[in-house]
Order: sequence, then structure tokens, then C-alpha cells
Amino acid sequence: MFLEPLTPTEAGALPGELLTELTALYASNHAFHALSGDFPDPADIRPEQVATALADELADPDVEVLLARSAGRLVGIAITLGAHPDPEDDDPWIGLLMIDAAQQQRGQGRQLASLVEDRFREAGRTAVRLAVLDNNPDALAFWTALGYAVIDHRPDRQLGRPCAVLRKLLRKVRHSARVAVLDPAGSVLLFRYDDAGTGTFWALPGGGLEGDETPREGALRELHEETGWTDLEPGPLLHTREVDFAFSGTPVHQHERVYVTHGPHREPTGAHLAAAHATDGILGWRWWTREELRGTTETVWPAELALLLDAFEQQS
Repeated sequence: MFLEPLTPTEAGALPGELLTELTALYASNHAFHALSGDFPDPADIRPEQVATALADELADPDVEVLLARSAGRLVGIAITLGAHPDPEDDDPWIGLLMIDAAQQQRGQGRQLASLVEDRFREAGRTAVRLAVLDNNPDALAFWTALGYAVIDHRPDRQLGRPCAVLRKLLRKVRHSARVAVLDPAGSVLLFRYDDAGTGTFWALPGGGLEGDETPREGALRELHEETGWTDLEPGPLLHTREVDFAFSGTPVHQHERVYVTHGPHREPTGAHLAAAHATDGILGWRWWTREELRGTTETVWPAELALLLDAFEQQS
């Protein structure tokens, strides 16, 4: 899926083929329009009504209309507002997000919402809001499942309809890679990290990717920097995960890949190790047995590391 902004000039004179696509998209969602009351007859939405509605939206310079296309066809539309009329509201808004009814229940709505959020992140915005009509519980369930939280209840500014106002913090996207180094007895090396946002925890050697590194390249660099070992390479992919947390005080949404490799039981070493550990917030290290991982009350990331390693060895 990719997004295609609709310009005010285009909205004022929509090409016939595009207007036909848009009208079909709006008409497919007649149940929503029956709830919203945006069209006189939700069962008979006409091209001129759609053209007028979009032109009215784009008359506001802070509004952006985004057309979502996939496999060459229009599958959705999003209308966003960069600045709310309320001066105390600093967040951008999603005014409308709609997927062709024939394409629903396929993850298209989630994908479109994610792309819209990415645009806000790239613009330096840190949160986004939207309003859900009180008579639309399905929409409320959709947005709360995506991490939006209800922060207020009030009538909408246009028609006075009762709504729930939702807000989501836009976490910075971070990509990272780590390596599970197993010794001949199956113990795994963990570092004890200290981070201002999350406190102290144990984790595998690794960290954030730099520049255009691939995950495997980043994992190798981090392994060398944090252990001083230059004779190991990241092996098979052990695990992937996505997690929200605060990194150095900044909320992030992390995409992490974990690789596994084997090596001798030894200590990290190297002339530059102390400086590297100070930079990364590493307080110490130790080798952990599988039994110790299962029985510890300390924080270990990923929490299911023992199970992942057990499963890996059973498949090897």
C-alpha cells in the first residue's frame, strides 16, 4: 500500500475515473455514513456529493487528503488535520480513515493507519488524536486495538454529535539487533544494562542499527563492540519482536531481531571495552544457564529467552 496526496486543484476538478473510484469507496461504507449523517441518503451517495465534500475539506490549508492504493486500485482514504482549531490542542488529527468495504478484515485499515502515523512522525509530531462517534463501537474497538486511548468525551465541532476523543503517543521507530551467544554447555551471555527510561535489566549483546545497516550487520558490529570478540558471526534468526518502551527517556517502538551463535565460555575483553560499555550503559555481564533464566526474578529481555533457546535446540 502507498499513499497519494490529493491536491486542492485535483479536488476542484476530479478526473472522471478517480471520482468514480472515490464514489464507489464512499458508497461501500453506507453503514458508516448512516451513523455519521454526512450524506443525505447513505444508500445513494453521488459523485457530485463526494467531490463537494473533498473540496470543502481541502479548502482548509491544514487538511490533507490521502488516497491509499494497493495493487493498482483505490482501497482507502484518510483525511488528516495538521492543526486543530482549539489553540490548546497541539496534536494533529485523523478526521477520517475509510477502507473499501470489500477490502475490510484484511489488515488494510491497520496498514493505512500506520502509514498516516508514519507521516506525522516524519513531520516531527509526537502524538495524534481522533474522534469516534459514540454510536460506533466497532470503530472504537478498532482504534483502541491500535493503541489509542480515550482522553475525553464531547460533541464534535461540526454537527454536535457525541464523540469519544482518543489520543496516541507517536513513538519513534527504532530498529535493533542482538545476538544470543551460547557456550558449549548451553549457557547464554547477558549484559546488565542501565537505562534512564527503563531502569536496569539483562539483555543480549546488541543495540540499535546505524545508518543503512542491515540487521545482521548491526548485530555483528554490536557484538564486536560489546564483547571484543572478532571470531563470531550472527547465526540463524532466533526471534523477532516489536516492543514499546522508553529508550534514554524517549518513547520508542522497537523492531528487534535476535540471532543465535555458538562460542567458547569466556569473558568480554579488549582495550576499548570500558568505553564502549560506558556509552551503552552496560554495568556488567555473566553467563546464564537455562535454569537460572527460568527462575530469576530480575528483568530479562526477551522475557521468554529460555523458551526460545529450548525451542531452537530442539529444532537444530
